[in-house]
Amino acid sequence: MRLLLINPNTNAGTTSMMRGIAQATASAGTVIDAMSAPYGVPLITNEEALAQSAKAVQALTGAITTAPPDGVIIAAFGDPGLAALRLRLSCPVTGIAEAGMAEAGAGRRPFAVVTTTPDLVSSITGLARAYGHEKTFRGVALTKGDVHAIMADHATLVEALAEACAEAIETMGAQALVIGGGPLGQAAQSLNLRFSVPVIAPIPAAVRLAQKRVSRGH
Repeated sequence: MRLLLINPNTNAGTTSMMRGIAQATASAGTVIDAMSAPYGVPLITNEEALAQSAKAVQALTGAITTAPPDGVIIAAFGDPGLAALRLRLSCPVTGIAEAGMAEAGAGRRPFAVVTTTPDLVSSITGLARAYGHEKTFRGVALTKGDVHAIMADHATLVEALAEACAEAIETMGAQALVIGGGPLGQAAQSLNLRFSVPVIAPIPAAVRLAQKRVSRGH
């Protein structure tokens, strides 16, 4: 099985990091390839950048169909370009927000999204509703401080996310958490053992869901 991970931002280092996380999660015999957006921004932090990244993802259609994968993963938490690629490709296309929310909300478990981008709260909330989680989605807990400063240092990012996770559990009643962002992938993996509730890393969740979809023929 070959899965293609698409990074909707232009940061090659982030693409490599996310591909590594995905490959480490994948079953034996599954190969993860990766592509970055051909244009756009190195970090998606607002609605304008999210919309631009959706167009950039769609622009990859030709390159994808040149060597068709068995499945595609959209590795930004807004799932930009997901619907458009599903119309253009014959293979299953999975979003990391879609997969992360599905795991967190399994069994009607109340969950929250924890992330660094206040300007994307509205789009995240809209996705939760679109994916059918109206009754279980408890909201978005945000890190404190400038997103670029937080993202610049891994240890700072982990601690900022941990603080927001604690807030989501205590004030929102979340019984599961999703870390909302592909570039937050490494930090997400550091948090699961720190809390009594599941902390879902969205890239591994997307790999698991993508593999299931390919195995069952969508």
